[in-house]
Amino acid sequence: MKKVGIWMDSKHAHIIRLAQEEETLETINSEIEFFNRTGTGGTRVKSGVTQDVTHERTYLEKEKAQFINYFNSIAEAVADCDELMIFGPADINEKFKKELSQHRKSLFGKLKAVEKADSMTENQTKAYVRNFFRHK
Repeated sequence: MKKVGIWMDSKHAHIIRLAQEEETLETINSEIEFFNRTGTGGTRVKSGVTQDVTHERTYLEKEKAQFINYFNSIAEAVADCDELMIFGPADINEKFKKELSQHRKSLFGKLKAVEKADSMTENQTKAYVRNFFRHK
């Protein structure tokens, strides 16, 4: 039985696969470019809307597309699992869960838990996944 745990944040995901006595860890980088607003001004056009609004919308749409690509990469990497758990900081876990429920229903059915967890070392991550599936 292939059991998989994913520790993820917005920068990268660590995929831990447990199979009998073997553990493997794979890392997928998100390649997401985060938009940092540097100015509040901008020149006004006749409509009265600053140009920053247009740029911000473009960046946010680009960021959304990058998140979808990131989530698809992770989903494809764990498509062959039998059981899945997701953990990590912030709300990225919930966004990934929502993506699975809407677009990857077969994988969503294998999801056993979504948990909050701080940053961890590689060994701590592996131990967390081992303990989760041992006590599930």
